[in-house]
Amino acid sequence: MKYEVVIGLEVHAELSTKSKAFCSCSTTFGADPNTQCCPVCIGMPGVLPIMNKKALEYTIRAGLALNCSIAKHTKWDRKNYFYPDLPRACQISQYDMPVCQKGYLDIVADEKAKRIGINRIHLEEDAGKLLHDPYMDHTLVDLNRSGVPLIEIVTEPDLRSAEEAKVFLENLRTILQYIDVSDCKMQEGSLRCDVNVSVRPEGQEEFGERTEMKNLNSFRAVYRAIEYEASRQISILEEGGKILRETRRWDDGLGRSFAMRTKEQAQDYRYFPEPDLPPVEIDDEWVEMIRKDIPELPAQKQKRFVEEFGLPEYDAEILTTSIDLARFFEKCVEIYQNPKTVSNWLMGDFLRLVNERNIEISDVPVSPENLASLLRLIDSNVISGSIAKTVFEDMFDTGRDPETIVEQKGLKQISDKDELVQIIRKVIEDNPKSVEDYKKGKKKAMGFLVGQTMKATKGRANPQLVNTILLEELDK
Repeated sequence: MKYEVVIGLEVHAELSTKSKAFCSCSTTFGADPNTQCCPVCIGMPGVLPIMNKKALEYTIRAGLALNCSIAKHTKWDRKNYFYPDLPRACQISQYDMPVCQKGYLDIVADEKAKRIGINRIHLEEDAGKLLHDPYMDHTLVDLNRSGVPLIEIVTEPDLRSAEEAKVFLENLRTILQYIDVSDCKMQEGSLRCDVNVSVRPEGQEEFGERTEMKNLNSFRAVYRAIEYEASRQISILEEGGKILRETRRWDDGLGRSFAMRTKEQAQDYRYFPEPDLPPVEIDDEWVEMIRKDIPELPAQKQKRFVEEFGLPEYDAEILTTSIDLARFFEKCVEIYQNPKTVSNWLMGDFLRLVNERNIEISDVPVSPENLASLLRLIDSNVISGSIAKTVFEDMFDTGRDPETIVEQKGLKQISDKDELVQIIRKVIEDNPKSVEDYKKGKKKAMGFLVGQTMKATKGRANPQLVNTILLEELDK
């Protein structure tokens, strides 16, 4: 029997506000444990929360960017559960009246366009963080994150493969970064994902029983977890077993999931209206102001890059996957008016080094001005294309300008014809067999001699001039 996988996502994105959702504590990442908390966010008795208007504005902005309708009236609810990192034993969240509803995000996965429905986006506060010490056999709690505002984006069960889920998350992250509501740094916990997976026989309309895997913090983990869980459920059904509705923990190191507890239902959380926060009326005029402030989104920017800069669609798609990369490209093109050359460098050596060094594009020490200077050095034949790659890697690691690197390392291109003639004659003298092969019409021999010349000059010889002189010397 063939089975269809059904996937729904619950994505949590921490908002980039300077203060927490219901108090004035800082949200800066990386502070010493328990130094950014107060009686409100650690749940002391008798304290009163105050709504952060900027957090609500960011929630509306995300909803508009994801084609949601915005509620005119919303309220806050208490979601009750007991866990060591939740000092009040309840979380201020939203239950039946979320800020945003019924949106969608269009994706292209497995070469097919598809619209993924978004059920809701609601605003809530984050919990603290538990730090498990395997050596001391105890757990510590850090409440700096407690009360940080986050939005939960809940999709419809429209996803049908791990690839679709991965593409959806990549596109969602890009949009949230473009509209500047979240930095979405998964390694810092700013973007986390719960995955609901079920399987059903192909053709069956009724959904199968689902399981949920909590707090996946990388696209790779989401992909692998879905593949594993779908396979696990199919195996159980094939053996005549029954899928239990449960919450499972994904272990990325082992590549498998483990049962944690039975899956909670809404009634298990005993939602009730938050008595310390009044409901909110959202004015249409305010929503329109937020809508007008939304910047150019990835799909619009991609289209403009093709039309304005004449880039291939593939280039435009890659360059717009990150707002920082898109901004870097545009700034560079303002200085160096050859968009395709800039695109080639960004998609090639730039992104290669970003991945190898495992850093954020915003942290790259190379400025658009310095990349433009490097490209001009190539155009003016001061350095060759191959030497430029060496210079760029130095720029990437040190942040130095290319002119300084070229000067200090003696990397200027050799374009003096008399100097190159002497070097090439020596190469010809040292490689009589290759010369003979060239005379017999073997094209590879010419390439070998060019390579030997470049080796002799440590890559500094002008390649075009080398080819010209070699042909002249070989034809004598």
